[in-house]
Amino acid sequence: MLARRVLGTSRRAALGSVEAALGGLKSIWGSSQRFCSSLPKGVTYRELKNLLNSKSIMLIDVRDTWEILEHGKIPGSINIPLDEVGEALQMSSRDFKEKYHEVKPSKSDSLVFSCFAGVRSKKAMDTAISLGFNSVQHYAGGWKEWVTYEVTEKKQEN
Repeated sequence: MLARRVLGTSRRAALGSVEAALGGLKSIWGSSQRFCSSLPKGVTYRELKNLLNSKSIMLIDVRDTWEILEHGKIPGSINIPLDEVGEALQMSSRDFKEKYHEVKPSKSDSLVFSCFAGVRSKKAMDTAISLGFNSVQHYAGGWKEWVTYEVTEKKQEN
Protein backbone atom coordinates (compact mmCIF):
# COMPACT_ATOMS: atom_id res chain seq x y z
CA MET A 1 0.00 0.00 0.00
CA LEU A 2 2.82 2.35 0.82
CA ALA A 3 4.40 1.51 -2.54
CA ARG A 4 1.15 2.49 -4.32
CA ARG A 5 1.03 5.81 -2.53
CA VAL A 6 4.65 6.55 -3.34
CA LEU A 7 4.20 5.51 -6.96
CA GLY A 8 0.92 7.40 -7.21
CA THR A 9 2.50 10.53 -5.79
CA SER A 10 5.59 10.32 -7.99
CA ARG A 11 3.42 9.56 -11.05
CA ARG A 12 1.29 12.67 -10.37
CA ALA A 13 4.46 14.72 -9.84
CA ALA A 14 5.91 13.40 -13.09
CA LEU A 15 2.70 14.08 -14.98
CA GLY A 16 2.59 17.55 -13.50
CA SER A 17 6.15 18.14 -14.72
CA VAL A 18 5.27 16.87 -18.19
CA GLU A 19 2.18 19.08 -18.34
CA ALA A 20 4.23 22.08 -17.26
CA ALA A 21 6.84 21.32 -19.90
CA LEU A 22 4.19 20.88 -22.58
CA GLY A 23 2.56 24.09 -21.47
CA GLY A 24 5.93 25.76 -21.96
CA LEU A 25 6.24 24.23 -25.41
CA LYS A 26 2.75 25.47 -26.28
CA SER A 27 3.71 29.00 -25.35
CA ILE A 28 6.96 28.73 -27.32
CA TRP A 29 5.05 27.32 -30.31
CA GLY A 30 2.46 30.07 -30.06
CA SER A 31 5.08 32.79 -30.04
CA SER A 32 7.14 31.15 -32.80
CA GLN A 33 4.16 31.06 -35.14
CA ARG A 34 4.28 34.85 -35.33
CA PHE A 35 7.87 34.70 -36.59
CA CYS A 36 7.24 31.97 -39.16
CA SER A 37 5.32 34.33 -41.41
CA SER A 38 8.36 36.60 -41.66
CA LEU A 39 10.80 33.80 -42.47
CA PRO A 40 12.18 33.73 -46.00
CA LYS A 41 10.16 31.67 -48.41
CA GLY A 42 10.20 30.34 -51.91
CA VAL A 43 8.65 32.46 -54.62
CA THR A 44 6.44 31.08 -57.37
CA TYR A 45 6.99 31.54 -61.09
CA ARG A 46 4.33 34.26 -61.26
CA GLU A 47 5.73 36.11 -58.21
CA LEU A 48 9.23 35.99 -59.68
CA LYS A 49 8.00 37.27 -63.01
CA ASN A 50 6.26 40.21 -61.29
CA LEU A 51 9.32 40.97 -59.15
CA LEU A 52 11.56 40.98 -62.22
CA ASN A 53 9.15 43.24 -64.11
CA SER A 54 9.07 45.67 -61.19
CA LYS A 55 12.88 45.63 -61.04
CA SER A 56 12.63 45.47 -57.25
CA ILE A 57 14.97 42.49 -56.76
CA MET A 58 18.37 41.16 -57.69
CA LEU A 59 18.00 37.64 -59.06
CA ILE A 60 21.13 35.57 -58.48
CA ASP A 61 21.45 32.27 -60.34
CA VAL A 62 23.74 29.99 -58.32
CA ARG A 63 24.24 27.29 -60.94
CA ASP A 64 27.73 26.62 -62.27
CA THR A 65 28.75 28.77 -65.24
CA TRP A 66 28.75 25.78 -67.61
CA GLU A 67 25.07 25.17 -66.74
CA ILE A 68 24.17 28.73 -67.71
CA LEU A 69 26.07 28.39 -70.99
CA GLU A 70 24.50 25.03 -71.79
CA HIS A 71 20.90 25.62 -70.69
CA GLY A 72 20.41 29.39 -70.57
CA LYS A 73 19.32 31.68 -67.76
CA ILE A 74 16.37 33.64 -66.52
CA PRO A 75 16.52 37.07 -68.14
CA GLY A 76 17.76 39.69 -65.70
CA SER A 77 19.61 37.23 -63.47
CA ILE A 78 23.28 37.35 -62.64
CA ASN A 79 25.40 34.24 -62.19
CA ILE A 80 27.23 33.68 -58.92
CA PRO A 81 27.95 29.95 -58.51
CA LEU A 82 26.89 28.54 -55.15
CA ASP A 83 30.44 27.99 -53.95
CA GLU A 84 31.15 31.73 -54.49
CA VAL A 85 28.02 33.19 -52.88
CA GLY A 86 29.42 33.66 -49.36
CA GLU A 87 32.60 35.28 -50.61
CA ALA A 88 30.78 37.41 -53.21
CA LEU A 89 28.36 38.87 -50.67
CA GLN A 90 31.31 39.88 -48.49
CA MET A 91 33.40 41.46 -51.29
CA SER A 92 34.04 45.15 -51.54
CA SER A 93 31.63 46.93 -53.86
CA ARG A 94 34.45 47.58 -56.32
CA ASP A 95 35.57 43.92 -56.43
CA PHE A 96 31.96 42.72 -56.79
CA LYS A 97 31.34 45.11 -59.70
CA GLU A 98 34.59 44.06 -61.36
CA LYS A 99 33.87 40.35 -61.08
CA TYR A 100 30.09 40.20 -61.65
CA HIS A 101 29.49 43.41 -63.64
CA GLU A 102 26.68 44.46 -61.29
CA VAL A 103 26.32 46.73 -58.29
CA LYS A 104 26.85 44.75 -55.09
CA PRO A 105 23.61 44.35 -53.14
CA SER A 106 23.35 45.91 -49.71
CA LYS A 107 22.06 43.92 -46.75
CA SER A 108 18.66 45.61 -47.09
CA ASP A 109 18.27 44.93 -50.84
CA SER A 110 15.80 42.27 -51.95
CA LEU A 111 17.54 39.17 -53.24
CA VAL A 112 16.09 36.09 -54.89
CA PHE A 113 18.30 33.07 -55.53
CA SER A 114 17.61 30.52 -58.26
CA CYS A 115 19.27 27.34 -59.52
CA PHE A 116 18.14 24.35 -61.56
CA ALA A 117 15.48 22.90 -59.28
CA GLY A 118 15.55 24.78 -55.96
CA VAL A 119 18.04 22.91 -53.77
CA ARG A 120 21.13 25.09 -54.29
CA SER A 121 19.08 28.30 -54.20
CA LYS A 122 17.86 27.37 -50.71
CA LYS A 123 21.48 26.88 -49.58
CA ALA A 124 22.45 30.25 -51.08
CA MET A 125 19.50 31.89 -49.29
CA ASP A 126 20.65 30.39 -45.99
CA THR A 127 24.18 31.70 -46.62
CA ALA A 128 22.89 35.23 -47.32
CA ILE A 129 20.75 35.17 -44.18
CA SER A 130 23.74 34.05 -42.10
CA LEU A 131 25.65 37.07 -43.47
CA GLY A 132 22.94 39.48 -42.33
CA PHE A 133 20.92 39.97 -45.52
CA ASN A 134 17.34 40.40 -44.40
CA SER A 135 15.19 40.45 -47.54
CA VAL A 136 16.05 37.12 -49.12
CA GLN A 137 13.98 34.50 -50.94
CA HIS A 138 14.59 31.66 -53.33
CA TYR A 139 12.84 30.49 -56.47
CA ALA A 140 12.04 26.93 -55.51
CA GLY A 141 11.05 25.89 -59.04
CA GLY A 142 14.34 26.99 -60.53
CA TRP A 143 15.36 27.01 -64.18
CA LYS A 144 13.51 23.74 -64.77
CA GLU A 145 10.15 25.29 -63.82
CA TRP A 146 10.92 28.64 -65.48
CA VAL A 147 11.50 27.03 -68.88
CA THR A 148 8.32 24.97 -68.60
CA TYR A 149 6.17 28.03 -67.83
CA GLU A 150 7.86 30.18 -70.46
CA VAL A 151 7.22 27.58 -73.19
CA THR A 152 3.59 27.25 -72.07
CA GLU A 153 3.06 31.03 -72.07
CA LYS A 154 4.61 31.42 -75.53
CA LYS A 155 2.29 28.71 -76.90
CA GLN A 156 -0.72 30.50 -75.40
CA GLU A 157 0.34 33.79 -77.02
CA ASN A 158 0.41 32.20 -80.51
